[in-house]
Amino acid sequence: MTRDSPKAAANSAVGSIDFRLARARTIFAYKSGEATRSEVCDAQSELMRNAVNCGVPIGHRCPICHANSLVEVLYVFGPRLPAGGRCIVTNKDLDRIRRWDGAFTAYDVEVCTDCKWNHVLGTNPVI
Repeated sequence: MTRDSPKAAANSAVGSIDFRLARARTIFAYKSGEATRSEVCDAQSELMRNAVNCGVPIGHRCPICHANSLVEVLYVFGPRLPAGGRCIVTNKDLDRIRRWDGAFTAYDVEVCTDCKWNHVLGTNPVI
């Protein structure tokens, strides 16, 4: 299964946010002993369920447990969507939302299906 990320279309769009520095800081805090594994590996059950069933493999090792089980889960938030957003599974899902009126934001979330590491990689407007 592959899915186009809104990040590809909106990489330079106004309103995009990149969380790489926050991610690096969290990993540093864990490795330095400032944060415990349970503090950084805290994915909730719904996120884990979506990661296992809908996640797209990223192809890197987890920065915490080093397992090769990182996936990307894409959530979209906006009008007429549930408060917790909608997990996007296919390009068809994303294309349907693109046709709706309103401002929608996609969140790319990195999740390790082994240790429950999770971090928002970035946000992008859905265009």
